[in-house]
Amino acid sequence: MIAASRPVAATFARNSAPRLIAACLVTLVAAGCQSRSPETTGSINGARPSAGQTEALAESYAANPNDLGTAMRYAQALRASDQRAQASAVLQQAALRNPRNTAVLGAYGKSLVEVGRLQEAQEVLQNAHSPAQPDWRILSAQGSVADQLGDHARAQGFYDAALKIRPDEPSVLSNLGLSYALARQLDRAEETMRVAVSRPGADARVRGNLALVLGLKGRFDEAEAILRRDLPPAEVAANLASLRSLAAQSTRAATARKPAERG
Repeated sequence: MIAASRPVAATFARNSAPRLIAACLVTLVAAGCQSRSPETTGSINGARPSAGQTEALAESYAANPNDLGTAMRYAQALRASDQRAQASAVLQQAALRNPRNTAVLGAYGKSLVEVGRLQEAQEVLQNAHSPAQPDWRILSAQGSVADQLGDHARAQGFYDAALKIRPDEPSVLSNLGLSYALARQLDRAEETMRVAVSRPGADARVRGNLALVLGLKGRFDEAEAILRRDLPPAEVAANLASLRSLAAQSTRAATARKPAERG
C-alpha cells in the first residue's frame, strides 16, 4: 500500500513482501471500518487532531471514563495521532463496560489488529456481529486477521462474504487482492486489484496496492504510471526503487524454494 501523504521508501526497504502486504491489509481495515454509530457523532473522522483537541478529550475521558461517546471520540483521536496502543487500551475499557455493544466491540477488535494482537482481535471480532446481522466491515477485518495468521483460504471466505453484503466495495476488493498476493497468486491479485481501482470510492491506498502487485510482477512502468496519480516525483522515484528491491527479494525467495536440479 502506498499512501499519498508521506514517503514510504523506508517501509518498503525494511519489509519483505508478506510483511508489507500485511501492513497494507491493516491500513485498509482501519480505513474501511469507521464506525457510524451514535457513539462517534462529532468525532474527528480520521483527520489528525490538534494537541489541544486530544488534550481536551483526555481531560473529559479522565473525568468520566464511563461516558461511551467520550471514550470513542478519545480513542479515535488517539488513533489519528498514531497513538494506537493507547487507543486500544481506551477501547478495551469501553468494551469491558459495554460487552454487548457491537460498535464498541468492532472498534476494539480493529484496534487490536492495528497493534498486532491478532489472536485477541480474532476473538473480539467474532462477537462484534452475528450471523443474523453480519457487518461487512467486520467481515473484512476478520479476513485481514486470517490473512496475517497465514490462513488465506479462510480470509478469502470472509472477503467473499463481505462482498455479498457490499458488492464492489473497493476496500474489500483490495484486501482480497492482497490476500491473493500473499498466497502468491499474482495474476488473480492483479485482476482483483484492477476491479477495485475501477470502483467508485477507490482512493490512493487502493491504487497503491495495485502498484505494489504490479511491482511484484516486475511491471515497473505500469506501477510508475499509477504512482504518479497520487505522489510527487521524488516519492515516486523512491517507491519505484524500493519496489524493484522488493521484487528482487521475492524472486530470490521463489528460486530458493525450488528443488535443486539433479545432474
